[in-house]
Amino acid sequence: MSERPLLVFDFDGVIVDGMAEYWWSSWHASCSLGADGSGLTSDVVPDAFRALRPWVHHGWEMVLLAAELPGLDLQHWINDYAGQQRRAMDLRGWQPDQLQSVLDHTRQEAVRSDRSAWLALHRPFPGLVERLQSLDGEGVDWAVLTTKSEAFTAELLESLTLKPWRLDGREAGAKPEVLRRLQSQRRVHSFIEDRRATLETVCTTPGLESLQCWLVRWGYLKPSDLIGLPPRIQLIDLIAFAKPLAHWQ
Repeated sequence: MSERPLLVFDFDGVIVDGMAEYWWSSWHASCSLGADGSGLTSDVVPDAFRALRPWVHHGWEMVLLAAELPGLDLQHWINDYAGQQRRAMDLRGWQPDQLQSVLDHTRQEAVRSDRSAWLALHRPFPGLVERLQSLDGEGVDWAVLTTKSEAFTAELLESLTLKPWRLDGREAGAKPEVLRRLQSQRRVHSFIEDRRATLETVCTTPGLESLQCWLVRWGYLKPSDLIGLPPRIQLIDLIAFAKPLAHWQ
């Protein structure tokens, strides 16, 4: 077993900011379903869409948001996201599987027609690429654990000239279980994620008691995500992340 510490990173919202891609694909998907996209363009992410991204758990939800945006009351959605979502779906007569299928097709067509432009919609957060590339010099390995497909994530990482020690996509299973398997192979030092609920689940998973969890300030966070964090979940910002691992705090 290697003695080098291993850092495990989520991908979206930690290494890469996919907001431009989320909006581009969601807007095109909603328009293909007959939604009124007037006043909006695919290349400018609306503030309301950006603000509601932390509430999104599944891709299809973004298609609904894109369709609703022209008349959306942001505060109502923030106060009752699930309720507003149900009402909007019922009024439109849409189903989650239907929206997910259209979104997947939109993305597939974008990749087929102009792959390089599609990849360019995924932008690394400032300094992330250079920092990850520098970890080897500190004697630290790093891995990626994401809910994106492994093949697509691998292509994005390659486009950024990033080579993790290991990559696990959604096909590998739930994040806590993947982390448990990794713990049996390596000394996993930390898990770095932008979804508080995921970190809370990891913290309560047997076998992961020694794993340090970090919630990144630069990710897709709700204001409430920063309040009353459990002791094992610590916040980290880009300034602290740029420091050697021994100095993270």
